[in-house]
Amino acid sequence: MTQEFALLKRIYNAFDPFRPLPAGDPAYVDCGEVRGDGDILVEVGREILLSDRKTCQLYAGHRGAGKSTELLRLQKFLDESGCFVVYFPSDEEDIDPEDAQYTDILLACTRHLLEGLKDTVKPVSLLNWLNNRWQDLKDFALTEVALESLSVEAQISQFAKITANLRTEPSQRQKIRERVNPHTVTLIEALNQFIKDAKKHLPDGYSQLVLVADNLDRIVPIPQEDGRSNHDQIFIDRSEQLQALDCHLIYTVPISLLYSNRAADVANIYGNTQVLPMIMVQTPENEAYQRGIEKVKEILQKRLSLINPSLSVVDMFEQREALDNLCLMSGGHVRNLLLLMKEAIKYTKSLPISKRALQRSISELRNTYRNTVFYNEWEALARVYQSKQIENNQLYRGLLFNRCILEYRYLNEEGESQVWYDIHPLIKGIKEFQDKYNQLYS
Repeated sequence: MTQEFALLKRIYNAFDPFRPLPAGDPAYVDCGEVRGDGDILVEVGREILLSDRKTCQLYAGHRGAGKSTELLRLQKFLDESGCFVVYFPSDEEDIDPEDAQYTDILLACTRHLLEGLKDTVKPVSLLNWLNNRWQDLKDFALTEVALESLSVEAQISQFAKITANLRTEPSQRQKIRERVNPHTVTLIEALNQFIKDAKKHLPDGYSQLVLVADNLDRIVPIPQEDGRSNHDQIFIDRSEQLQALDCHLIYTVPISLLYSNRAADVANIYGNTQVLPMIMVQTPENEAYQRGIEKVKEILQKRLSLINPSLSVVDMFEQREALDNLCLMSGGHVRNLLLLMKEAIKYTKSLPISKRALQRSISELRNTYRNTVFYNEWEALARVYQSKQIENNQLYRGLLFNRCILEYRYLNEEGESQVWYDIHPLIKGIKEFQDKYNQLYS
C-alpha cells in the first residue's frame, strides 16, 4: 500500500455518511445559524427540564440531515442536567422500516427500558405480564423452558428475542403482533409500574427519566385503503398509547407526516414539532448563500483535520470552484455531502481531486434521484422549483420523504422563522426535469 493510497483511504473513511457523531466529537459543526437558528438543546431539552409533568415531543427532518447526531448531543446535555436517558436507534435491532406498526414500537421501547434500567430495580410487573402471555409468545423466543425457571436476566432476554424476531423474521412478524395487540393496554400498565419503581431508584444525581426512540422517521409511508397512511395509524391513531409511558418521551417522525391532512391533529396532540431543516446553501432566489456554503466547507474541513491538521479541504480540489459546486450540489444535506465527497475520492488515484472525478460523483448520485422520481412527479418538482412552496397532498409528501424536495428555514429581519422549499439541486441537471420546467414556464 503506497503512502498516497493510505492517505486516500483514511480520508475516504473520515467522510462516512452513515455514522452519527457522538456528543462532543471534534468533527461536530454547529449549523444552527444557517438552519433557521434552531437548537435542540433549547427547543427539546429545555422543554423537558422546565416542565413539571412528563412530556412527549416529536423530532422531524429529512433522513440523513443529522438528527441522530443532534439527539446524541441532547442525550449528553440531559444527562449532565440530571436526566437518566435511554436512547435507541429503532431500526438497528427492533423495527423494519419497510413494515412497521405501533406494536413494534411499544415492544422496542419495552426492551430498551428493561435493558437500560435492569441494574436499577427488578422488573417484577413486566415479568408477570410476560409470564401471563408466555404460552402465546414462547414460540417466538425459541424456547420451551418455563419462564419462571429462568433467572431474572434470562427472563429479560426473552423480550429481546421476541423483538429481534420482529426485525429479522417477516414470517413471524404478523403473528407476534396478533398475540400482543390485544394486550397492549396491560403491557403499558406493567411497563409504567416498572418505570415508576425505577424512577424511585435512579442512580445518584438523576431525578428524571427520558426515553428517545430514534430512526422512526425511516418508516416508509404505505398508503392504506382509506386513503390514509401507516404514519397516520402509528402517530395519530395510536397517539394516546405513544404518550402513555410514564416518562419524558422523544420520538423521531417522518417529515412528510407534518404535511399530511392530519397535520393539525399532530399539532393538537403533540404540540409544536421540532424540525431539523437543511443547511441553507442557496437563497429562495436561486443565488448561492455564502454563509451556508462556508458552514458546509467547515463540516468537510473538520473531518479532514482529524486526519492531519495541515490538510486543507480547499487544496484537495484541482479547481477552487469545484468545492463550491460540491457544497451547492449537496443541497445542504449532510449525508449527501459526505456521499459526494466519498465518491469523488473513490474516483481519485492521487490528490488533488479532479473536476472529472467530482463530476462522476455528482452524476452517480444524480442517477439515484432520477430513478426515484416517477413520470407523474416531474411537474410537481417543476412547480416547487418555481414557487418554493409545496402542496398538501400525497404526491408532495412522497417527494419530501424521498428527499427530492428539501425544507429550508431562516430568520427574517423581524426575527420570525421563514420556511421555504426547493428541489434537490441534483435534480436540476436531469433532462426530464428540465423538459417539464421549460414546458411549463418558458
